[in-house]
Amino acid sequence: MKILITGVAGFIGYSVAEDLLKKNHMVLGIDNFDSYYSIGLKKKRLSILKRNKKFNFSKIDIVNVKKLHNFFKNKKFDMIIHLAAQAGVRYSFINPGKYIDTNIFGFLNIIQEAKKNKIKNIIYASSSSVYGENKNFPLKESEELNPKNIYAVSKKLSEEMAEMYQKISNINFIGLRFFTVYGEWGRPDMFMMKLFKSHMTNKTFYLNNYGNHLRDFTYIGDVVNAVNKLIKKRFKKHEIFNICSNNPVNIYDIVKNFKKKYIVKVKLTEIHKADILKTHGSNKKLTKNISKIKYSNFYDTFYKTFDWYKKNKIYKL
Repeated sequence: MKILITGVAGFIGYSVAEDLLKKNHMVLGIDNFDSYYSIGLKKKRLSILKRNKKFNFSKIDIVNVKKLHNFFKNKKFDMIIHLAAQAGVRYSFINPGKYIDTNIFGFLNIIQEAKKNKIKNIIYASSSSVYGENKNFPLKESEELNPKNIYAVSKKLSEEMAEMYQKISNINFIGLRFFTVYGEWGRPDMFMMKLFKSHMTNKTFYLNNYGNHLRDFTYIGDVVNAVNKLIKKRFKKHEIFNICSNNPVNIYDIVKNFKKKYIVKVKLTEIHKADILKTHGSNKKLTKNISKIKYSNFYDTFYKTFDWYKKNKIYKL
């Protein structure tokens, strides 16, 4: 297949692209190299993808309608995997307009180009943040949504756009509600990478809400496996799937486990207004629709990620 991946220099975009290239698909990737986090890390990911002759990259911002339109000319994609987005829940309190521009208007631009160019299939990234605070665990896809920040609102609106366009066009949409994805090549602004960096640089690690958070951590290898299975599926209506391990872990316990093996200075702080206390998704719908995924052991992949982090000296980027 010939597949377009938006946000290809990002964590999930890079990981999905690398897997598809190994499976002999042709991948075209676009990214705008947003400076929200290390551009050096993004360029390092991209340099690996460029080693494969079946990969082609263009620097495109999905908000730029003219450049995006010119990019799509004379290209026939079998599928779009739309992963470009303004990430970061806390940053949405600082620069909310960027989330509206990229996550809503940017996605709309992708949909419009797909419609013009008769591209029939789009898989797109949503987020577990659309659920907001909830107590009906594990959360099913049918649960009422209650976003509590602009990032989550932008993802909810993306789902609603996909729902509408599925009905008025010939495009099939699959939405992926990602739950705290971690692993090799992960984002440096995430909890895990901050913990690793604090150890490697002998700096203080600030643990929000005194560590009293539960997170449904999902290993990147399991995410890639799920996406690989879903690209082979065709659904008659807009479908949304939780991409999660269904196994929440206490953040304080993770830090405590890490401190048994490695020295890290930890300072406990109060909860941030953007934080959700608990995420815990059900993956039953996903399992029902694709062959069963054997989810990775959390601490095995946690320390595997740490070994990769040290070896590649990511803390220096």
